[in-house]
Parts: sequence; C-alpha cells; structure tokens
Amino acid sequence: MKPKKPTKNIVGTVTEALKPVINELGYSVWDIEYVKEGADYFLRFTIDHENGVNIDDCEKVHRTIDPLLDELDPIEDAYHLEVSSPGVERDVKYDWHYEVLIGEKLEVRLFAPMEAYPGKKVFVGILKAYEEGNITLEVDGADCVIPHTAVSKARTVFDFK
Repeated sequence: MKPKKPTKNIVGTVTEALKPVINELGYSVWDIEYVKEGADYFLRFTIDHENGVNIDDCEKVHRTIDPLLDELDPIEDAYHLEVSSPGVERDVKYDWHYEVLIGEKLEVRLFAPMEAYPGKKVFVGILKAYEEGNITLEVDGADCVIPHTAVSKARTVFDFK
C-alpha cells in the first residue's frame, strides 16, 4: 500500500511552487486555499491584476498551472482546480491585504463583541491604518481599533449605487 502524502501544508507547498509562475504571467496571487466542500475537495487560486481579471485570464492561469500541479503532485485525493478573480467584494485575510487596502471601505466581523464596543460584532468603515496587527477603521466619524486576532471575517465593500 502506498504511503499517504502529508496534507498539512498543501497551500504552502503550492504557493511556493506556483506563485512565481503566476507572477511571471503578469498576475498577482490574492489567495490560495485548499478546502473540502461536501464530498469534494477544491484547490482555489484567486488571482489579481491591476486592470482586473476576466475569464480569459483565469483560463490562461489554469492551463499554465494544471500540468505543473500534476508534476508537483502535492495532493493525494481527487480535487477540483479553480482559478478566479477576487471580485469587487474580496475577502481580506492577510496582513498584506490590509496594507494594500488602506483607504478602502471594509466590513469587519468579529468572533465576539469587544469590551471597547459592547454588543457590536460588525463594523463597516474606511480602513485608515493597519499597524502591529491592529486594524483602524473610521466608522461614522470615529476611529475603531480592532485587533486582527479578533476578526472572524473581513471583506471589501463595493457601493453598487
């Protein structure tokens, strides 16, 4: 019986191997995730470009990385490869996401209300700063400082009006 491959750091392995390839194609990597949804596994690449990303861009990256993933073979189980754009309302996860989004409108959801803001778990405001793991949002004219560790989910907010 063939030994099972470790799945602990699939995202790290894939990022290290394929991020430079995607960058060479002219795109940046916004996120890579390996998730199970229902009975299926998905390896998702979210790419970005200063001029936006369309279906042709996603297809170009998919066709480039698919054979490289076959060669790298980091995942034992069957999975679906997806390449997409982050969209106008994108998930914000990493320190560098906050740093590049200064001035943008964000919705930040907390795991639990904070002592400084009793009963409040959702904040929508302009990202003013991200320093030492703290998010500063301007909400209704006041600065709210939220530790990144308290955030369950954050995303950009697009005004569709």
